[in-house]
Amino acid sequence: MSPQRITSDIVTRIGLKIDTGRNCTTWTRAILPARLGKMYSRILSRQYHSTKGVFGFRPKPRKEFQLDKHISEARVQRSNAFRWVEAYRNHAHRTASVDPVKFRPSDESVTERTLDYTRYGLTVNDRINPFGLVNTGASSTITTEQLQDLLQTMYCGTTSIELAFIEDEHEREWLAEQYERSFQTTLASIEKREIAELLLQSQAFDTFVATKFPTVKRYGGEGAESIMAFYRQLFRCAAEADLTNVVYRDTSTDLEVLGKTIHLNMLHNPSHLEAVNPVSMGKTRAKQLSLRDGPYGTSDCGDHPSRALNIQLHGDGAFVGQGINQECLMMADVPHFDVGGSIHMIVNNQVGFTTPGDRGRGTRYASDLAKSIAAPVFHVNGDDPEALSRVTKLAFDYQQKFGKDVFIDLNCFRRWGHNEMDDPTFTNPLLYGVIHSRDSVPDLYARKLLASGDLAQSEVDAIVKKHMDYLNSELQNLSSYQPEKSYFEKQWSGIVQAGSEVTTWDTGVDYSLLSLIAQTSVKCPEDFALHPHLRKHHVESRLKKIAEGTRLDWATAEAMALGSLLYQGFNVRISGEDIGRGTFSQRHAMFVDQNTNEIFVPLNELEGGNGGKLELANSILSEEAVLGFEYGMAIDNPNNLVIWEAQFGDFFNGAQIIIDTFLTTGETKWMVCNGLVMLLPHGFDGAASEHSSCRMERFLQMTDSRESTPDGDDVNFQVINPSTPAQYFHALRRQMIRNFRKPLVVVAPKTLLRLSECVSSHADLAPGTYFQPVLGDRHVADPKKVKRVVLCSGKHYYNLNAERVASGRGDVALVRVESLCPFPVQQIQEEMARYANAKEFVWSQEEHRNMGAWTFVQPRFENMCGKRIKYRGRYEGATVAVGVSSWHAKEAEQVVKSAFE
Repeated sequence: MSPQRITSDIVTRIGLKIDTGRNCTTWTRAILPARLGKMYSRILSRQYHSTKGVFGFRPKPRKEFQLDKHISEARVQRSNAFRWVEAYRNHAHRTASVDPVKFRPSDESVTERTLDYTRYGLTVNDRINPFGLVNTGASSTITTEQLQDLLQTMYCGTTSIELAFIEDEHEREWLAEQYERSFQTTLASIEKREIAELLLQSQAFDTFVATKFPTVKRYGGEGAESIMAFYRQLFRCAAEADLTNVVYRDTSTDLEVLGKTIHLNMLHNPSHLEAVNPVSMGKTRAKQLSLRDGPYGTSDCGDHPSRALNIQLHGDGAFVGQGINQECLMMADVPHFDVGGSIHMIVNNQVGFTTPGDRGRGTRYASDLAKSIAAPVFHVNGDDPEALSRVTKLAFDYQQKFGKDVFIDLNCFRRWGHNEMDDPTFTNPLLYGVIHSRDSVPDLYARKLLASGDLAQSEVDAIVKKHMDYLNSELQNLSSYQPEKSYFEKQWSGIVQAGSEVTTWDTGVDYSLLSLIAQTSVKCPEDFALHPHLRKHHVESRLKKIAEGTRLDWATAEAMALGSLLYQGFNVRISGEDIGRGTFSQRHAMFVDQNTNEIFVPLNELEGGNGGKLELANSILSEEAVLGFEYGMAIDNPNNLVIWEAQFGDFFNGAQIIIDTFLTTGETKWMVCNGLVMLLPHGFDGAASEHSSCRMERFLQMTDSRESTPDGDDVNFQVINPSTPAQYFHALRRQMIRNFRKPLVVVAPKTLLRLSECVSSHADLAPGTYFQPVLGDRHVADPKKVKRVVLCSGKHYYNLNAERVASGRGDVALVRVESLCPFPVQQIQEEMARYANAKEFVWSQEEHRNMGAWTFVQPRFENMCGKRIKYRGRYEGATVAVGVSSWHAKEAEQVVKSAFE
């Protein structure tokens, strides 16, 4: 809302009339706009997550920045010189010497035009006092030429910075001052020697691998060895800041740095480039939840950063080309996804597989996406590891101070192309002509230290020999090496790998506690302005259902399940688009004050219990990054129930990479277990193709369920299509009560949320009850008279039952297969045994024949139950549903009737 737009509304509200003509009073011209401005500011600050915050979100205190008046005065008095300095800060990066292969020329026009001091009315003989203009460390005036030399060194050398697009004045001023001040310090000789040793060791490793395994495809670090200086400085900064966790990309380990221990969480990374980035963000946030700091802290002060830090490593081509990076950046400062800023390192080797850098993007820099969130970017020449070390400290300090993302663009090269077996000269002959004719980064740096006397040749030789001896020794011990167990430890102790049997877990809860939980779920403070529709149709309706205890609906069962887990001490996080309210306006797990926009989460006020908390994370309109984020949270701690709800079931296809490479395969590939729940609203309700089906057939195909032998709990993930609130209740609780963790796909309902027949009784939730993989037909008067058994799943049961009642077919039994994977062979056999005279067995589904569960159910039923089964449902189709309502109605009627024909 613009100031102009709100003016008439506010003025009318406060009973004033504005005379916009020349004769208006001084009060109206001067005072009223000021008051309107303050009111407008308050309106703007009254956002969805506003002043008080909720669990998992603490509003960041906004501090007013005031530039020192002496600096302001200096800039006014020497405005020409200041404009010249600003030109360097804003534009000199385009002519900086940050390319180590010097293959692409810099923008000389910047030097000729924008950076020419004569353009700003300065002459070579001018003397300039740098105070307030640039941080030179000088205490007296200097000549224009001297200042130019300083600015060239700072902004046109082997490092440069982009900050013109940063809106916050405080950030810009801090960055410029700290960046310029960093040139006044140099590394100590011992620090240079440490960096040289790391670079030489990196080179020795690549040489060793090339010698011992010459025909094996590998991806070395040659050309980017200076990144070792980045890690060295980063870990030192982390230790000095007393950080306890650094979350990064393949095993986890404890590092001893400066006498302190830092736990380095290195995530397993699939071949899908950049897919691990949101996972690392989610893992970082889960660490913050465990530490109860950052967004989960109890302090009102926002100046204390979290002790967990997120690091992201990007390739130049992948960072530009993979959309998941944009999604991650758009989450960076969103409540409930904020991790306090990530430090990004772009390894810019100027070629993506065989694609030249300038063909892999349409922008000047590989880092340009950072501008979308106004994140500062440091450009560094990979031939200068000391400069990289200096910039790393700046990036770390910025992230710690402002809690925002920051980027380092490391300009380097790949000496041997995409991999060491590749020939890059096929497609990039000129670039690799330059690369192959130049010395390596470690050799250049060692030569520099030899010339300065910081290192002797004998020391260089000793470093290389010692590391090669170590590598040879390790290789000789390879045959006797036994990897250490790295799973089910620390917070995962007590969790085991699922077995080959199917286990049953008592997930029932005493109704007196469930009643308290459900009542709490709709209780808000007396002064809270609750929406009147919610008060009548949600709050009062739920209280009535609780009191009766026999017609509990889906949302009430969910609240009871989640609340009971909170009561037991588990944390619960629900993430997705519109999850607070629920896409179908069924959940209302959070209330929004109609006068103030403040949020209230009733279940977090639950009294008694062990203090679990509910986090409601309304997400951006993203699936891939958000699901990756939630997977990252789920793999950190088994005591956190993480739920991702798709707005509609088909939305999961935007996250297919995360599902394929992490969710369904993570345990098999890496022994990384997780209990993440995916809620996918599903049902043919006339909503046409895109929003009818969650494509359950795809999930069933991705399971490692067997067609001829019974499944166990050890399937890679589980798929259910529950048809009652009680079943959903037990499924959610089972995720946490079990002593193992498996991902769970819930083919979730839409129409069942309010279907009058879809209710459960308190008896269905009582101690001793549990999730039932199969719900038998208890409406059949005489099982011996049943001639046909129709198996179905989920919401479709209610359509079939309505038809059976209408047609009076007492000879048909309806059996609900609630668990599709693991496929419940034993329970189906037990139910089939009730119908000794049944001759026909039918699988009925809403979905097309080539979709839904049919192709999964048929071979398992026939192979393990020993009976032929017929298909009844829609024909084969390319789209999941028709787009004409009349056709849909006819199809739906035929599908139901065909089950009884």
